[in-house]
Amino acid sequence: MEILKCEDIRKVYGSGSHQVIALDGIDLSVEKGEFVAIIGASGSGKSTLLHILGSVDQPSQGRVLIEGTDISTLNRTESAIFRRRKVGLVYQFYNLIPTLTIRKNILMPLLLDKRKPDPKLFDRIVTTLGVADRLEALPNQLSGGQQQRAAIARSLIYRPALLLADEPTGNLDRKNSREILDLLKLSNRNLEQTMILITHDEKAALEADRVVTIEDGRIIRDEKRR
Repeated sequence: MEILKCEDIRKVYGSGSHQVIALDGIDLSVEKGEFVAIIGASGSGKSTLLHILGSVDQPSQGRVLIEGTDISTLNRTESAIFRRRKVGLVYQFYNLIPTLTIRKNILMPLLLDKRKPDPKLFDRIVTTLGVADRLEALPNQLSGGQQQRAAIARSLIYRPALLLADEPTGNLDRKNSREILDLLKLSNRNLEQTMILITHDEKAALEADRVVTIEDGRIIRDEKRR
């Protein structure tokens, strides 16, 4: 089942002699349950694509459909609601609220939507990600790796259609980076979470089932690994 479809996505900044083409005709399809890595050097367009897939930004041309919804036509309010309900975002900076416990940080997307959490799903996620014993702690009482685990749990709590991880190990040491990549793979397999990893790290990209390489705003390679 196709969960994401990009059709001829272009993103242009500026005009005339100051025009910069960040994305130049991106066509991409992702099936439900896939773990896809998008890799490229700095300036290749991968972060711009991430922002468009996450409905944080809109393309200059083309369509992006997530579960059949064309997110490129949504206004700012509609985009915020769609993002909260359908797209999980994980960044290298954890963006946890420092005055709230880990439990409340994880549940925040549901609280904002005035939805009740599923206790079984909550327990499954925090157990899978190894933060079940840190739920009453504040973020500053956790290590960087533990905070990233909590951030991933927060992105999974409302079962998004798509989880986007933007350089999630960029702020971690080698040991914690390895653990976070393993947890992303575990979430993909055990929780059947469709996932796109944005990275410049080739070793991290090889953890995915499929590697898409971007250069100068275009896809130059799309390889299935397993």
